[in-house]
Amino acid sequence: MFRKPDLEILTTTLWEYPSQHYGSKMQGNQDYRGATPSYVIWNLLKRYTREGDTVLDPMCGSGTTIDVCADLKRKAIGFDLRPIRVDIQQADARFLPIKKETVDFVFMDPPYSTHLEYSDDTRCLGKLDTRDGSYYEAMEKVFGEMFRVLKDRRYVAVYVSDSFKKGKPFSAIGFELYARLSKLFRPVDIVAVVRHNKTLKRNHWHTSAVDGNYFLRGFNYLLIFKKEIGPKH
Repeated sequence: MFRKPDLEILTTTLWEYPSQHYGSKMQGNQDYRGATPSYVIWNLLKRYTREGDTVLDPMCGSGTTIDVCADLKRKAIGFDLRPIRVDIQQADARFLPIKKETVDFVFMDPPYSTHLEYSDDTRCLGKLDTRDGSYYEAMEKVFGEMFRVLKDRRYVAVYVSDSFKKGKPFSAIGFELYARLSKLFRPVDIVAVVRHNKTLKRNHWHTSAVDGNYFLRGFNYLLIFKKEIGPKH
């Protein structure tokens, strides 16, 4: 029987864990499209938060952040355009119903442009394309809200992948979002997280990638930033 390794705070900028979830239970829902690996959130919260801190996920999906917060005794606030759990509130990440400077940490795993179909809601960022600029314009509004609600000298992390579709231009989403985050926050680091998904285990996908002379997405960016507007204490 497969045994998941014990969780530990990772110390390099290359993270890998052989399972979507840690421990004996599931955090979030593994069948949710675009689910975030829970060990990524666990590592971030262990490094950048304390017990009792308020953690915001403005695009909460299946609730992975909420479940990790419960394990680590953090207070979670989760929003989504299409909530699928009672502990996730309905809201557009560009217009958060939260007072300014009330959050200790923000984690977000946004849509990677039009890579996946999340919702029929016309406000969904997953319907916006990088190639006409609408996706980046919307994400800048999201980042502005993150800056507004985050306390000074606290951290944000954005988990994202580049976008490639056969026959269309490559979109370096990670680089583009890094540049836009840098307008508001101080860069802390970039972590590469190895992707483990069913697509990468399908031989015909790899055969097609060789025949078509393109690459499958093998990692996600984890962009870590800090808000700094006031004097050091």
